[in-house]
Amino acid sequence: MPVPRRKPPWLKVRPGGGETFGEIKGTLRDLGLHTVCEEARCPNIGECWGCGTATFLIMGEVCTRGCRFCAVATGKPGGVLDAQEPSNVAKAAAQWKLRWVVLTSVDRDDLPDGGAAHFAATVRAIRARSPETRVEVLTPDFGGDRQAIATVLAAQPAVFAHNLEVVRSLTPRARDQRASYDRSLEVLRIAKDLRPDGLTKSSLMLGLGEGEDEVLASLQDLRSVGVDAVTLGQYLQPNPRCMAVERYVEPAEFEAWEARARALGFSMVASGPLVRSSYRAGELALQVLLEERTTG
Repeated sequence: MPVPRRKPPWLKVRPGGGETFGEIKGTLRDLGLHTVCEEARCPNIGECWGCGTATFLIMGEVCTRGCRFCAVATGKPGGVLDAQEPSNVAKAAAQWKLRWVVLTSVDRDDLPDGGAAHFAATVRAIRARSPETRVEVLTPDFGGDRQAIATVLAAQPAVFAHNLEVVRSLTPRARDQRASYDRSLEVLRIAKDLRPDGLTKSSLMLGLGEGEDEVLASLQDLRSVGVDAVTLGQYLQPNPRCMAVERYVEPAEFEAWEARARALGFSMVASGPLVRSSYRAGELALQVLLEERTTG
């Protein structure tokens, strides 16, 4: 059965607006910064920006990989990085008085370390300028390089995240050929091995044709490498060149997956049609979890 052209009512969101929204957009332009909120055409941009929350997209707007679910441009950045970006991100975070910052990036296979040192520099710049701000990093796979992962963790982010994205059977079709399901699991395993007391996080998109048993297997795989937090959300086609939506998953099904994920032992689960890996409600839950671990 073909997917209806019109999105179901639970996927309809209000466009972004308001004073805070405009302020964030203006600051980003002034400092030459980018957010995944814009580049990935996130449906929650109005909610998050309106509340003063944003996920920074560092290391440029051009990705060296071409995943078929993503709207970010693919190309050759030529090894170029903005040396001022870490301090500019820190300046923006301080200006908005953010307590929680998410850093993510394009893939940068053109860099020897995949951009790990740039991630670390940005985390350190934020911590130096806003000591109370906690930083979550959502990283690429760095080619599975243990030293690159160690470099990022040495900057002491509050959360280390790397997305599995889709179930195993869909990985070859959805993700760039340089990515793999097992490598993503290995990245998360290494992160937990290097920092056993640190929080690790991953994300799955649903609605691409995956089976129920495959989703369960992916959740079990994530728990097997010690992942603490997981988000599940509806895949939405960002442009006609990307993979089509196979199914709109009902909210009740997302609620059921949340219960199943918690039963598997995840400490934090955010599951819903509009949930994304950098989801504000998930960030709030992670803050509570960190507080519990600190005071427990």
